Amino acid sequence: MALVTVDTVRPHVRRITLDHPERLNSMSFALVTELYAALDEVGADNDCRVVVLTGAGRAFCSGLELEHAGLPPGTEDLGRHRLGMRAMAYMGGIVPALRGIPQPVIAAINGPAYGGGMCLSLGADIRLASESAVFCGAGISNGLTGVELGVSWLLPRAVGTSNSAEILLTGRKVDATEALRIGLVSRVLPGDDLLEAAFVMAEGICRLSPFGVELTKEALWSSLEVGSLEAAVAFENRTQLLAGHTGNLAEASAAFREKRPPVYVE
Repeated sequence: MALVTVDTVRPHVRRITLDHPERLNSMSFALVTELYAALDEVGADNDCRVVVLTGAGRAFCSGLELEHAGLPPGTEDLGRHRLGMRAMAYMGGIVPALRGIPQPVIAAINGPAYGGGMCLSLGADIRLASESAVFCGAGISNGLTGVELGVSWLLPRAVGTSNSAEILLTGRKVDATEALRIGLVSRVLPGDDLLEAAFVMAEGICRLSPFGVELTKEALWSSLEVGSLEAAVAFENRTQLLAGHTGNLAEASAAFREKRPPVYVE
């Protein structure tokens, strides 16, 4: 039985579904292995322009599978310490893998996103939540730390240092209303409307320049890591120059004059 599925929901739009609802889509090594494969698949799919990531059933992802986590691939013969390091690296790498695919990722968070599930949502470019969505940094409540899968880097950039410290140090739950207020998500919708809203947003992105969208995703993530405004502007200048060579600006001008939607081929 597949734990992660990929399907086409609109032209150029792929949905990746965490599909183990009886375990609330918890992050076993088997599920994460399939998620890596799904990201490789859509990342290499030149027809795919936007990805929607969601969970099956009543949860987005409940975090690390505690009872039946299994082992990461290729570690069966390793000792305890090497296995532990390899396992942490394997789990931790899934969020950079989300960031690394060229297509923007819209997370449709349909329920609880706990621990690694919250981290997974932070690896998406856009986060939409259902009214039943709940976020929690569960590690601190389970005798571990509150930091994993890049959350100490991602969450402060999404909601600020004070909100991040409170969420990660207390382990408290953040409901959808608060998540919207603090900027953890950009929109909250009734559960029945969530996926359709994500698909409509994805369709809108697909009408834009594929090259422009890809470069914008790259610049947004890269600018979080540069050390100054000047460095960000210099990077943007080169990005904009690259996009200018596609002919899309001329097409946009022609479409405006002719009162029609632009058709971008790059």
